[in-house]
Amino acid sequence: MTNNYLSNKKLFFDIWALSYDWLFPSVFYQAIHKRLLNYVNLPPHSNILDLGCGTGRLLDRLANQFPDMYATGLDLSPQMLRLARQNNRHHPRLIYIEGKAESLPFADSQFDAVFNTFSFLHYLQPEQVLAEVARILKKGGYFYLVDATVKIQGKSQLIPLTPGGVRFYSQKQREQLGYNVGLECVSHHYLFGPVLLTIFAKK
Repeated sequence: MTNNYLSNKKLFFDIWALSYDWLFPSVFYQAIHKRLLNYVNLPPHSNILDLGCGTGRLLDRLANQFPDMYATGLDLSPQMLRLARQNNRHHPRLIYIEGKAESLPFADSQFDAVFNTFSFLHYLQPEQVLAEVARILKKGGYFYLVDATVKIQGKSQLIPLTPGGVRFYSQKQREQLGYNVGLECVSHHYLFGPVLLTIFAKK
């Protein structure tokens, strides 16, 4: 089930990659990235991870705002990564690698911050992804989670927009998922409509 799910998601994003930066959803995502930067606080010479980096647009913005930052972008889709590398204006400060969010190829306490924008809704095992985020974050590091949200309580809502569907979580559900793996919710911020930024800290 999990392997088929990931294969279908990878194929979906590989196909989308060529038009990803020009379709309305992606233009919308980039506007959200710009608003996200108002809430980002990074230490000097920080090392960060963009989990589900797509074509690298968020890391490009972050690299412009934080010129001493180093970062890794990780994505499931080889075609998304090909475009990210092709458009990388900040090499070697930015690098892009292929991998799965459920088993991150990084050392414990490697990153000062982790970003995840419009990717969490795709994860079949959100608890495992958050456990991996907590593992690779340094103590005192931040996790910036941006996704559409729902206000109802109970189970996450599954909507069949892509292969395997997408899942939306309320503020309380996000807080509980983070708490379960040692991430403390610091704040919530609505960036645009139902798009919610949740900031977690590793204590």
